[in-house]
Amino acid sequence: MTGQEYQELYEESSDKAYRVLLETYCDYVYAIVFNKLRSTASRADIEECVSDIFADIFFGLKSDDEHSGEIKGYIATVASRRAINEFYRITGRKMHQPDNSDEILALISSEDNIETESDNKEVSRILMGKIKELGKPDSVIILQKYYYERSSAEIAELLSMKASAVRMRASRALGKLKKSLASTGIVHRKGDADYE
Repeated sequence: MTGQEYQELYEESSDKAYRVLLETYCDYVYAIVFNKLRSTASRADIEECVSDIFADIFFGLKSDDEHSGEIKGYIATVASRRAINEFYRITGRKMHQPDNSDEILALISSEDNIETESDNKEVSRILMGKIKELGKPDSVIILQKYYYERSSAEIAELLSMKASAVRMRASRALGKLKKSLASTGIVHRKGDADYE
């Protein structure tokens, strides 16, 4: 989405502009915040931070005419800064030793999306492609369960399904994913997270 497209939506309806902004970038912003806060924050803290980021973005874009191009970079910058501030706010309550700044910085990962999570970007790229090939809702279930660490009950509510159906689909999808990855030469090794 470009800043121009957003401005046109905003002129039509501020509610519609906010809804489209949220639908388009919610997963992206959540991934940034989760990567920076997962070792220190609760899920409630992460979700509150995401909400604050969207408020910052909404009001920043509303009054700012300089964002005529793609706004994804602007959103990533706002999300990263807010998440880092939240990290320091949370760790400030827990850690009062200035000498461990290297350890604190090591906890903050710089990933902006799922693919940069892995040291091996090629394997990660293939994995994401294979997950997408599963189609919906299986790909959504796999990402929500294993990346966002949501429970089957939470995913069931999100997708209007039963928790038992989510568990069954997750199990089948992981089996398909394992076979699909094996066909590309990526095999499940003992000690890795189990697929079953």
